Amino acid sequence: MTPELSQNTTPNPPKAGIEKTHFGTFPDGREADLFTLRNAAGMVVKITNYGGYIVSIATPDKSGTLDDVTLGVPTFADYIKGTPSLGPIIGRYGNRIAKGKFTLDGQEYTLAQNNNGNHIHGGPTGFDKRLWKATPKDGKEPAVVLEYTAKDGEEGYPGNLAVTVTYTLQKDNGLRIDYKATTDKPTVFNPTNHAYFNLSGMKHDVMNHVLMVAADKVLDTDSKQIPTGEMVSVAGTPFDFTKPTPIGEHINDTTNVQIKYGKGYDHCWVFTDQSKKLKLGATLYDPTTGRFMETFTTEPAVQVYTANNLNGKLQNKDGVALSRRFGVCLETQHFPDSPNHSNFPSTVLRPGETFTSTTVYRFSVK
Repeated sequence: MTPELSQNTTPNPPKAGIEKTHFGTFPDGREADLFTLRNAAGMVVKITNYGGYIVSIATPDKSGTLDDVTLGVPTFADYIKGTPSLGPIIGRYGNRIAKGKFTLDGQEYTLAQNNNGNHIHGGPTGFDKRLWKATPKDGKEPAVVLEYTAKDGEEGYPGNLAVTVTYTLQKDNGLRIDYKATTDKPTVFNPTNHAYFNLSGMKHDVMNHVLMVAADKVLDTDSKQIPTGEMVSVAGTPFDFTKPTPIGEHINDTTNVQIKYGKGYDHCWVFTDQSKKLKLGATLYDPTTGRFMETFTTEPAVQVYTANNLNGKLQNKDGVALSRRFGVCLETQHFPDSPNHSNFPSTVLRPGETFTSTTVYRFSVK
């Protein structure tokens, strides 16, 4: 039986810690688990080891009411039917690779073409479709460690890639995601998480959410949203979020061809700070609830996606239709199609190297 996903709204939150419950059973008999992480501040996060999905994040609004601020579906059965990436680990490669092809050390590799003739999000059976080994870590900052080894040739990628993703619920209401990986052959790797955030608690769409992105450039793309290789200044364009700006202010400005290509925002912003330190990359604020989210990351970019392709056919656990622009993704990552652009930061991982990356989504009210 699938556990109830509704959130605890009692005034006295439970003690910090982690609880493991049964989430669902696959047709072949394998079982998936659900891990509920709580901190002393009252925040509650639910993670499943199927695809590493963030099933829900419950945070308080300015009146102290807990609401789920991520898009999800009601049951395990709904998740295995497939969702438009409602919160899973994405890999091996987040975002797009042109024509599903890249060359590494003189050898060409062919991947699945699952997005307008291009490859996206690791292919039809990417990390989001895999059952990960899970190890819960109890404590004041509870965590769940997920492990998966992608086999050499899986989805067309070279190398046996051993991946660890750790979700930690911090004392200060940060959800920290740490990625780590090693390989036995040269490969490319660009993981991310694809949570859709709606800080209103699903009361309305995100067009009035106020977004700031610490980026002075955005990647130019072609009509299929493959980078041309050019980084364009955001100044004077609908992509300028260097100052907090409502998402809906310029989202329909189709005089900008990039808005037309993406049906809104579905683009990679290049952070002004290209260092590998943990830095503030973006903020999101909902004026109606007072919820405020900061995104810190070691990555060089973020893909901002405004749920342009959701159509209301899916509903969440409370029966709310997941409609167009009902959430916003802040997918911290390296650039899309980097293997085919020598001027982009490299996503190559070689034997003997260890890939590490960290992103923190920290919630508060103001």
